[in-house]
Amino acid sequence: MLALLRAPRFIDLAPAEVYATLLDEGVYHCSIRTMYRLLAEHDAVRERRDQFRHPAYRKPELLAKAPNEVWSWDITKLMGPMKWSYYYLYVILDIFSRRVVGWCVADAESAALFKALFEETLAKNAVPPGQLTLHADRGGPMKAKATALLLADLGVTKSHSRPHTSNDNPFSEAHFKTLKYQPQFPKRFGGIEDARAFCRDFFTWYNRDHHHAGIGLMTPDQVHYGQTDAVHAARQETLDRAYHRNPERFVCKAPEPPAKPIEAWINPPQKPESIQA
Repeated sequence: MLALLRAPRFIDLAPAEVYATLLDEGVYHCSIRTMYRLLAEHDAVRERRDQFRHPAYRKPELLAKAPNEVWSWDITKLMGPMKWSYYYLYVILDIFSRRVVGWCVADAESAALFKALFEETLAKNAVPPGQLTLHADRGGPMKAKATALLLADLGVTKSHSRPHTSNDNPFSEAHFKTLKYQPQFPKRFGGIEDARAFCRDFFTWYNRDHHHAGIGLMTPDQVHYGQTDAVHAARQETLDRAYHRNPERFVCKAPEPPAKPIEAWINPPQKPESIQA
């Protein structure tokens, strides 16, 4: 029985699979429990399970100090008019400015659909080769060979999250939460054109009018198009006037607007702990 379990035919199979396969062939040697007992007595259970070793995935550490340096992209499902019907929303997000630089709604997940969207988005933003890193999780369209070849041809560096680690793609995850927590977001869409119309209005509002806490309460458009210094200075002037009119209202110090965004990280490196004497 041990020789049979160690044979090339069965070496990678669990005892239950071996038992069922033999039984379907009209063969019975022993129970599943006996197979496990025999393997355990000969220290073969762990050995058999270690035949497949998961590769070590490196934690992505990405830094953006300006727009069009690091983009993050992902796909989320939008519920259709009937049960088990879905549309797929593709979103490409600039992690520095939080601006949605490209999106589309389709009826399937496909590397080919992403290829068309990405090429259009790259051209629209006039990103030169060698400047951009594109980050994504490990879904099918993200890991597809067609996607990898496209990025290589366009001079774009690819980056992937570790498996089952949502924190490795935080900007896309947070953006989808903002989308789906909107009061106007419907439980179901009546059709794909209905979904596209909603997303068109949402992304216009998000880019142009949404004051994002992660970028100093500025809008993605203001950050993406280099208006941060002017906006910050105008806000400071407003606060200065308020302070000079009623300085007693500000107990600790003169008021300042939220800080301007200077960088955005995916997994910033940990600072070494200081050694205390």
